[in-house]
Amino acid sequence: MAQVNIQINGRDYLIACEDGEEEHLTFLAESINSQVDGLVESVGQVGEARLLLMASLLVADELAEAGQELEALKDGKDGTGADGARRQLDLEKLSQRIEDVAARLESA
Repeated sequence: MAQVNIQINGRDYLIACEDGEEEHLTFLAESINSQVDGLVESVGQVGEARLLLMASLLVADELAEAGQELEALKDGKDGTGADGARRQLDLEKLSQRIEDVAARLESA
């Protein structure tokens, strides 16, 4: 089992992960840290727990929005008049987006 040192809001965390997942975990941590940095800029240092909670809510909101977009595409309500091949490609992109956001939530 591998370990990755990640940094969120200036604090280091040693996180265990499966071998080969180090790069992905680092990418996810950078994404969360970016969310936290944005929050610090807008609301200041309001405490680590609160910042991580707010970042988690932002990621959950992204996931919910992606899920709604996916459902709209499945129902044929994409509003673009796209043909079946384009719609399938859009569905695949949204599915990947949802999976990526879900993975970020799991590691947060």
